[in-house]
Amino acid sequence: MPDSAPAASLDWKVEPVIDWLIHEGRLIDDARRLVEGLAEHLVAAGAPLLRFTVGLQAIHPQWRTMGIQWRRGQPIVQAVRPHGIEETEAYIGSPIEELAKTRKPVRYRLGNLTAENHAVLHELAASGGTDYYAMPVRLASGRPVALTFMTDRPSGFSDADIAKFHKLVDYLAPVVEARVNYGLSTTLMDTYLGRIVGEQILNGLIRRGDGQLINAVLWFSDLRDFTGLNERLPGEELLALLNNYLQHVGDALSKHGGEILKFIGDGVMAYFPAEDALFLPMVTGNAIAAARQVIDDVESANEARAAGGHEPVRFGIGLHVGPVMFGNVGTQDRLDFTVIGPAVNRAARLESLTKELGVPVLASAEFNAVCQQPLKSMGLHHLRGVPEPVEVFTLA
Repeated sequence: MPDSAPAASLDWKVEPVIDWLIHEGRLIDDARRLVEGLAEHLVAAGAPLLRFTVGLQAIHPQWRTMGIQWRRGQPIVQAVRPHGIEETEAYIGSPIEELAKTRKPVRYRLGNLTAENHAVLHELAASGGTDYYAMPVRLASGRPVALTFMTDRPSGFSDADIAKFHKLVDYLAPVVEARVNYGLSTTLMDTYLGRIVGEQILNGLIRRGDGQLINAVLWFSDLRDFTGLNERLPGEELLALLNNYLQHVGDALSKHGGEILKFIGDGVMAYFPAEDALFLPMVTGNAIAAARQVIDDVESANEARAAGGHEPVRFGIGLHVGPVMFGNVGTQDRLDFTVIGPAVNRAARLESLTKELGVPVLASAEFNAVCQQPLKSMGLHHLRGVPEPVEVFTLA
């Protein structure tokens, strides 16, 4: 796409852009395509745009802000900024900080900058901008979204251009709010319930008793002597240890196709879904790979702990495979999405047995039967609640 603009009209009309937004733009479910379409319709209508951005303060465990940038002749860019960005030079004194504090439009003629102006404004001027305008989009709930407009027209924006941008915002606000609320919903679902469970709930699986029978590899892992650690370690140190360990488990599960169902204190209940029995050899292999990764990562972390004079972290993992009911349980107005069935109990009992046998991983005979990874038999053992002794396996 050439880096040149259609001839901008001083008397361009914003109404065609609003018409597109109301009838077509609001139906675009991808935020990047929505921003790109909006900017391109503005330019086609005659708006003198070189750059257009939409930014919002995110509610996300990793990111403080999210933004989408359109620039004439360049691919659309979506970027996130981590928590703590508001304490950096990139933010302090910037036009976006000014907008956030005043909740009022901010404008800079980029040809009249001084050394006191923020570095980002000088960068925009160096990239060809002549006039910069930022404005808040007030929402019914939550923090306002920030829109920024920049032109390379020598005379900058006219008062009529600014007025048209404000008129557009009245129609853009409800579309943006819908996207923000949906993004918030999916983020919270993914963060607290996991991607697969979150998708099912957003797709309507929300009644008590809703569920389905699935084949899955069940994973149950637990820290050793967590009660003792609670007694011996200061609260902050214990919390850091626990979060570090859980991060190792979560990273390994995510990398190999598993998903955390819930944290139970220091325990992790997770599963690897298998669409049918044909996938079980692959899925059990993924579970073994995840277990090996946790072992390696925690070993590395323990070396660093030992260097700092701290005791090592120990844990156990139980693995089983079988059909489980995947769905909603609870009261009529307070539900939990979980897995239930004998397979879940077996995984938990296997994890408990790792303590007695002194190994980090134990898998059931059913798991071994479908797993193509070589495992070593540890003989017959009793599992609490299981009447007959069962053969268990560990890593070869």
